[in-house]
Amino acid sequence: MLHQFELNPESDTPLYRQLHDAIKKRIVSGRLLRGERLPANRELAGQLGLNRTTIAAAYELLESEGLIKCQVGRGTFVEGPGEAQAPAPEESMISFSASRPPEDRFPLEEFRATVHEVIDSPEAPAILQLGSAAGYAPLRRWLLNEVRKRGAAGPDDDILITSGCQQALDLIQRVLASHGETVLIEDPVAPGVRNVFQRGGVRVAGVPVGEDGVEMEALERTLEKERARLLLLTPNFQNPTGTSIPEFERMRVLELARQAGVTVIENDLYGPLRYAGPETPSIKELDRAGETILLGSFSKIAFPGLRVGWAIGPRALIARLTEAKETSDLHSDQLSQAVLLRFAESGRLAEHHRNAIAAGRERLAACVEACARELPAGSGFTRPSGGMNVWVTLPEPLDASELAERAVREGVSFLPGRYFAVTRPQTQSLRLSFAGVDPRAIARGMKILGTIFRAEQERARRGYRIEPSPALV
Repeated sequence: MLHQFELNPESDTPLYRQLHDAIKKRIVSGRLLRGERLPANRELAGQLGLNRTTIAAAYELLESEGLIKCQVGRGTFVEGPGEAQAPAPEESMISFSASRPPEDRFPLEEFRATVHEVIDSPEAPAILQLGSAAGYAPLRRWLLNEVRKRGAAGPDDDILITSGCQQALDLIQRVLASHGETVLIEDPVAPGVRNVFQRGGVRVAGVPVGEDGVEMEALERTLEKERARLLLLTPNFQNPTGTSIPEFERMRVLELARQAGVTVIENDLYGPLRYAGPETPSIKELDRAGETILLGSFSKIAFPGLRVGWAIGPRALIARLTEAKETSDLHSDQLSQAVLLRFAESGRLAEHHRNAIAAGRERLAACVEACARELPAGSGFTRPSGGMNVWVTLPEPLDASELAERAVREGVSFLPGRYFAVTRPQTQSLRLSFAGVDPRAIARGMKILGTIFRAEQERARRGYRIEPSPALV
């Protein structure tokens, strides 16, 4: 039964992609046989507790790969890997879909040594016991000290360890916006950010993102129009666009938020992944009132599977978030926290971080160069100085969702812009997540995408040319 597999709403991988992968594995392994009927969107959404649009997106991708067939009026049936429509083998797929660090750069030997050191330590029995809802105390002290060195936390701030930034957002929604309040978020934005508020019954309003992050004029208009409770921004290398907010505009954000009485949440998930240029002070660091909530995580600079993130903010607010977390899951996994603390204190995290920066710099350069070389005329793309993502906008009338289906059949995957849309459709846009892809594979993948995009552009051009001209009367 399809409802027996597990999906992780806190994963960086979108739920529709997790569902696609799970169904695909069952088809390829033979557990789902050709001709077998799959549940309808509404039925499966009810079984899994998901939105029907999530089911539809997973089914759409499976159908584009020739694995299922949706027949109007009859239902959805397993086709199995077809011959003409069969995608490239999974192991040869070049994936620009997942915004995650490269597995081939994980320092596994150093990590194994770190785990042994923690397990062999006198503190091991206590680490394996139930712990504080606020987090592993030694890690909390270390993190607060590191943030205070940068001037981004004051004496009245406290810290809560969470299961990644996603849980921090969920707790903030439950504590600060649980009665249908309005929350302002970037548009486009990572689906997990949008979904965590929408599922909580929050009224979400999108603020357009431009070349320098969120557009200030649009933000000012939106704050004047909306009675918002929260403003959530990713000032460094925003997901999906890769854009960053300049320092002078970060100051403007604080001024606008103060005037509107809005609490700023700064998601600094990608901040440590700067490959070029000087560091820009965080919004939290610039906030002399000390009211900004700063979110961070080890997910992008270490090991995403350990799910260790944090929220730093005014002590009274952190106490409320801690109480909500205790009700939710008692506390985050202490072993993961202790291992990451030891990994950091030993100097291994700093060494891994340096290697990750070098790899990211090389892969970003490969992606930007390939975009300039391969994308069709009229395309645009961001040129970030860090992070994991490049945002591409294709010329009209190209549709990124339709092109994504063709790309999968040619062995390349990416996420079309509609998955990141809040209020604007993002039809012509797509995200290229480069960090987990080898530079040579980036070049090959972009060559394939460029060929597909230019062929469709030429087909559309010819299609327009053969249309009869309107009669002149």
